[in-house]
Amino acid sequence: MRPDRTLRRWGMWAFIAVMMLSPHAASADTITPDRIAAALSKLEALAEGVVADGGVPGLAIGVVHDDKVVFLKGFGHREAGKPEVVDADTVFQIASLSKPVSATIVAALVSGEIVSWDAKIADLDPAFRLAEPYPTSELTVRDLFAHRSGLPGTAGDDLEDIGYDRAEILRRLRFVSPSSSFRAGYSYSNFGLTEGAVAAARPTGKPWEEIAEEKLYRPLGMTSTSSRHADFIKHANRAALHVKIDGVWAAKVKRDPDAQAPAGGVSSTARDLSQWVRLVLGNGVYAGETLIKADALDQTHIPLMARGKNPVSGGTSFYGLGWNIEFGRHGLSWGHAGAFSVGARTLVTLFPEEKLGIVIVANAFSTGVPEGLSDSFADLAFDGTIEKDWVKAWDDTYASLFGPAVAAAKATYAAPPSPARPAGPASAYAGRYSNDFIGDAVVSSAGDALVLKVGPAGARSYSLKHFDGDLFLSFPDAETPDRPAGVGFVVGPDGKASAMTIEFLDDNHLGTLRRVGD
Repeated sequence: MRPDRTLRRWGMWAFIAVMMLSPHAASADTITPDRIAAALSKLEALAEGVVADGGVPGLAIGVVHDDKVVFLKGFGHREAGKPEVVDADTVFQIASLSKPVSATIVAALVSGEIVSWDAKIADLDPAFRLAEPYPTSELTVRDLFAHRSGLPGTAGDDLEDIGYDRAEILRRLRFVSPSSSFRAGYSYSNFGLTEGAVAAARPTGKPWEEIAEEKLYRPLGMTSTSSRHADFIKHANRAALHVKIDGVWAAKVKRDPDAQAPAGGVSSTARDLSQWVRLVLGNGVYAGETLIKADALDQTHIPLMARGKNPVSGGTSFYGLGWNIEFGRHGLSWGHAGAFSVGARTLVTLFPEEKLGIVIVANAFSTGVPEGLSDSFADLAFDGTIEKDWVKAWDDTYASLFGPAVAAAKATYAAPPSPARPAGPASAYAGRYSNDFIGDAVVSSAGDALVLKVGPAGARSYSLKHFDGDLFLSFPDAETPDRPAGVGFVVGPDGKASAMTIEFLDDNHLGTLRRVGD
């Protein structure tokens, strides 16, 4: 590691951190071709074993070292129970791995002096608003890519779930109260970053999806990569999304992420992503040509916001612009994970000083396989031996994160009080409800049941099952169909509900809607 370069790029505090936290970091000289070849042989065997053991239905891996793609292979199947295999050209939905890809695209715009990382959103997109006037006036592209705008993490995700498009979701973010003071807290926001990207593209007069192709995908020959869902589904060689049902991987749900394309809507292959890794590790140089100026790309790797400790390996993690920057057991790394709860897992990990990078795309959730394979490969490349079973460690971590949340929801509504209070007549609840954030919601009777419709033109419909008194249950999650969420009504003296609260839309305390008509 070169201290002079590190001091310039990350400052004295970051250099001290990496020195203290990386006692086992190897120098670039120890990452020899022979060491890499041995590591790749073992990585291949590990990947084959993980798929054979049912860790994921399928995955693909690309590894870059010294500006060469030294490994590129697919494993397993595109869809569980079907014969088509994954190869290096299978197209995966990469979820939040889209964020560092999009940061690279904005870096290209910055490099071309089309926009600045510190350009104000108020100048680029005057119609955009946060809840408070001062942050709205000062908000920059940098703030949104660093997740320090104050927007709560799930802001807008709920609107996407019920069918709103990007423009309407971004407009309604003005109704969301901040989760922290402006620039004071880290809060990972899909639609915050999406606004940063589309605003950065505005001076070109072209949509984000076209700029992504123009500035990154075409120059790198990423012919199977797109920020449009329609392009993904055109590919015959594409991976399905999988969730585990009764212990078996099943392709049950599809996901159109166009609304948040810069944050989560890219689809790509291990082959294409390996070319992007070459560009990033090359500091903007690709195939001998400077495509992005180094100073524009360097900005994405400055640690701006503290994220705490890596939950498994213990490294200290920060967020830059669309990238995690971590000081861990093998020194400095840049990376990002991606996930769709309906069935995608992805990961990129780069060791910039060693010019080494790995990208893994998988077609299942939840699983720690990408992190486990990446950490195992890093151990092999740096130390020649694997410290521990990283796949199991990461699987256990994901199970501890998501399992209890599902279990808690089920436990809360496991059984109504005994005796349960009866519901009122359907006419007590039926009607139209509204608030600025969610818009209109309509409750109607269908036989003996109630139906809730929300979203534009009632795009999403949910059956309501009586639980106790004026509280009903819905089952809104396609990937966890047995996970309940409450829908509660406030009934006035006139016997009619004056308001209702939709629990699965209430993360940011905006799930209460007032009756506005019958």
